[in-house]
Amino acid sequence: MEGDSAPAAGLEDRPYRRIATEEAWAPPELFAEYRRILDSGEADVGFASLMGYFLTSSHPQPRTVVERLTSLGPDRLAAMDATGIARQVIAMTAPGTQVLDPDTATAMARLANDRLAEAVRDHPDRYTGLASVGLEDAGTAVEELDRAVNQLGLRGLMVNSHVKGQYLDHPRFRPILEKVADLGVPLYLHPQTLPGPVVGPWQEAGLDGAIWGFAAETGLHLLRIITSGTLDRVPGLRVVVGHLGEGLPYFAHRIDHMHAKQVASGRYEAIRPLEQRPSEYLRTHVWLTTSGMPATLPILFAREVVGRDRVMYAMDYPYQYEAAEVAEQDALPIPDEEKAAFFQGIAEEVFGIG
Repeated sequence: MEGDSAPAAGLEDRPYRRIATEEAWAPPELFAEYRRILDSGEADVGFASLMGYFLTSSHPQPRTVVERLTSLGPDRLAAMDATGIARQVIAMTAPGTQVLDPDTATAMARLANDRLAEAVRDHPDRYTGLASVGLEDAGTAVEELDRAVNQLGLRGLMVNSHVKGQYLDHPRFRPILEKVADLGVPLYLHPQTLPGPVVGPWQEAGLDGAIWGFAAETGLHLLRIITSGTLDRVPGLRVVVGHLGEGLPYFAHRIDHMHAKQVASGRYEAIRPLEQRPSEYLRTHVWLTTSGMPATLPILFAREVVGRDRVMYAMDYPYQYEAAEVAEQDALPIPDEEKAAFFQGIAEEVFGIG
């Protein structure tokens, strides 16, 4: 097996397999398309901020990230071995297909799904793949998702948040969500940069990316899915979200309180009665991963809010690749059987890993 680096000190084998559940990848063709968009001078300001940094900066940090993103071979496996990661759940990096024109997005998703599925076949004990689709054409998206899951063996759908400023609670995306539910696989809702019309104040303060803007944007997206009643209309939909829920667990009580007031007052047409309180959907339809959020106290808090069976490990490779963060989560003060579920069992159940 390729990738034989010894794990760092303190990351020796445990009585569980560490499954990292939000690990990024991109085919080189996707970056070539991103560069074409950047060179056109017509790129959305948020996209230009995000991918302009990673694809044009001479700093070694973004250059290393881009190099690691395109590898599905020995380099990735060696990085996993060095941090004690037994398996990665791999999906297309943000912003994925969602900045491409519909035809290009569909073609890119098909190429990416084929290539990722090939890597999974080559390393079935190390990789699990999530599908990509071109989201603007729901019919084509449904067809490609069916192919990716039923023919290629991919185990979920990655959506890199908004689709050119539109969110998954919009009725145009419902056939895709219904297909995800029908297939019995999860939707992974992952951040990307805020839409161009609203990114300005974040960007001028240097807060538009992972430092805070990603969480604010994706937390909004998940909350829209909840408060719009989408999970009542598609009750079989299972949603995975990283970064410990993008801040929503911390605000759960306030969201419930204010939602009830808005329903009672009829202030907003968009806010209608739901079958549950908003926070309860975090315990019935949503799973959280710890990607980029390795600190002990926030993890323990999130587990109490959403349920100990709904928080699982992730690294956020290659954006946040730190051996010390794996060790900190190995040391979580929770019972051994819960730690085994946190690192392995929950991911196996949610992503159908046999």
